[in-house]
Amino acid sequence: MFARAQLNYEAVDLPDRSDLSDAEMRSEARAFYNKMKRRHTVRDYSDRPVEKDVIEECIRTAGTAPSGANHQPWHFVAISSTEIKHRIRLAAEDEERRFYDGGAGDEWINALEPLGTNAEKPHLDRAPWLIVVFAQRWGEFDDGERFKNYYVPESIGIATGFLLAALHHAGLTTLTHTPNPMRFLNEMLNRPASEKPTMIIAVGHPAADAKVPAVAKFKKPLSEILTMKE
Repeated sequence: MFARAQLNYEAVDLPDRSDLSDAEMRSEARAFYNKMKRRHTVRDYSDRPVEKDVIEECIRTAGTAPSGANHQPWHFVAISSTEIKHRIRLAAEDEERRFYDGGAGDEWINALEPLGTNAEKPHLDRAPWLIVVFAQRWGEFDDGERFKNYYVPESIGIATGFLLAALHHAGLTTLTHTPNPMRFLNEMLNRPASEKPTMIIAVGHPAADAKVPAVAKFKKPLSEILTMKE
């Protein structure tokens, strides 16, 4: 929660600095790419538990993301409760059935076909953790007065990317899930009206027989995602 006393500008020295050589930068960039290219979206989870503090550290990393006006308009709810996970699954599958029964339209359903998805979401039960990402559309000062948050979707997207990278770096696998609508999560998780759920992230270890869609291993080459102007 912000206090009005925090609103004044004060310049401080840069607290952290990297001073790598060109060769070291290339090596670090390549090493990170090699790490991240091994990230896969997984729907088949083992029953191996994940310790709470691992999840906490990954969410702590997400909280370091840049945000509009530094308002940090996010909240993460991490769930290991078997009961709550099952309630989320039932509610999500209810929305998904409407989606697959015509709500999405033929073009969208056809686009999803190579991924092998359907309305059944057993991973929401099986994954040891679900992390629900909430976007805070407005905040409150310590005196209770409301203030507007800025660039909320962009800020949430960056923080979620940080979170997925942190979870992968910790040796975990993930699945991003976005049933629509998701307002049932506010009531279920006791979150205020100022917050909008944007994503459910299933987190855990892959099952021994975990599979991924063959098409998911295709990534656009650099030539298709990068334009250099020198």
